[in-house]
Amino acid sequence: MKILAFAGSSSHQSINRKLVIHTTSFFKEHDVTLLDLNDFEMPLFSVDREANDGYPDKAYKLIDHISATDLIVLSLAEHNGSYSTAFKNVMDWCSRTNSKFFQNKPMLLMSTSPGGFGGGNVMNAAVVRLPKLGADVLATFSLPSFYENFDQEAGIVNPALLEVYLSKINEVKAKMVL
Repeated sequence: MKILAFAGSSSHQSINRKLVIHTTSFFKEHDVTLLDLNDFEMPLFSVDREANDGYPDKAYKLIDHISATDLIVLSLAEHNGSYSTAFKNVMDWCSRTNSKFFQNKPMLLMSTSPGGFGGGNVMNAAVVRLPKLGADVLATFSLPSFYENFDQEAGIVNPALLEVYLSKINEVKAKMVL
């Protein structure tokens, strides 16, 4: 099984990327491709740019990665209560080339933040929006207070949150018949 994993953040210190990397450790027996959103940086979307220049090659490259995968593991950063600008821009370009650019691929959708809501605002928006873009969201998980609840070596250290997290991973595995 091929798994595509990435964070909806362009930060080189992204806590969402750390969560994604940790999550991929539960899928070691599968072929995991970890993407960096920075490798898909594109000009700021505008209808004028679209009309004059067409679509960036990087939008097609991301869509090709999605086409070649069986499961997407995505963790979204929350900036001012919404998607990061980097993720929103990628989403805008990709959705213009293919309105269902997630291509009905199964997805484990996550978010985390330093605050107590764990990226809940972006999660709420994504649960509504991403299926309209072709994501088949199998399970969701939000990790609040990242710096208190996550350790680089151990992963999620809060027992109650760890139990929920593992149940979401097992739910995805059961639905994917892994």
